[in-house]
Amino acid sequence: MPAPTSDDHTGPENRLRHLVDDFARHLLSERGLSAHTVRAYQGDVSALLDYAADSGVTKVAELRLADLRSWLAQMAEAGAARSTIARRAAAARAFLRWATRTGLTETDPSLRLAAPKRVKSLPGVLRQDEAVGLLDLAAVAADDGDPVRQRDRAILELLYASGIRVGELTGLDVDDADLSANVVRVLGKGAKERTVPFGAPAARALQTWLQQGRPRLVTTQSGPALFLGRRGRRVDPRAVRTAVHALLAHLPEAPDLGPHGLRHSAATHLLEGGADLRMVQELLGHSSLATTQIYTHVSVERLRRSYEQAHPRA
Repeated sequence: MPAPTSDDHTGPENRLRHLVDDFARHLLSERGLSAHTVRAYQGDVSALLDYAADSGVTKVAELRLADLRSWLAQMAEAGAARSTIARRAAAARAFLRWATRTGLTETDPSLRLAAPKRVKSLPGVLRQDEAVGLLDLAAVAADDGDPVRQRDRAILELLYASGIRVGELTGLDVDDADLSANVVRVLGKGAKERTVPFGAPAARALQTWLQQGRPRLVTTQSGPALFLGRRGRRVDPRAVRTAVHALLAHLPEAPDLGPHGLRHSAATHLLEGGADLRMVQELLGHSSLATTQIYTHVSVERLRRSYEQAHPRA
């Protein structure tokens, strides 16, 4: 790997802040992180280095564990959320691991850095009857032949059937959907590709969209995009969120969820139906089984609520 730029410029801020770009290039080229994650890490590390410069630190090698703890404590006193502090601590660890590997410091002070654990809240999900009601509403709305409503029906069916992320859905091309095998090829986080199955209702909705809806919206700017906006360009994630919220508004008892809520619902309903946890992990594209396990907690929580409502001795 090319050595990072020397941190020997005039002024403490310049001596540290210019390293952020070197670190960002490492995250993009060697770790393959998404541009969104890299921007977040850049912001967090910049905040750390600004704080260090204000404290008189002029080189990465001068950073000590006490500096890191003081930085996190300052955020806590300012009322930062636990999740924010945890994320910034993670960014600091990643930066200092890189700095140690590249010779900017001999010791990594973040090895003993503790940060508050993120509070994992249970994701909101639809009941199975609510999910069916939502998709029935989408089908009724699409009966008028409007291509956008046909698109929205296909999008909702595919989101719920496959559990893919909204960003993965909007990035799909026509050739990514194989209607002969009822599978879709998805490019997920970290540029990892996976093949995800979907059922007959989603296949029918996709077929209708491809045969009737998409040809009426396609333009020279459409390219290979599977789902299009009203002006013919690749559909935007905001349009998908708007469609989900608009249809859920017609289900008074259902929670107001976005596309990610359909992903949560799909995972929960699979586990409630007896699906293997590792199969759900593969379907969702989780790198860690621990991430998938939160859906088992959702299922248990729903079971507990049902028990308390139904059992006379609860």
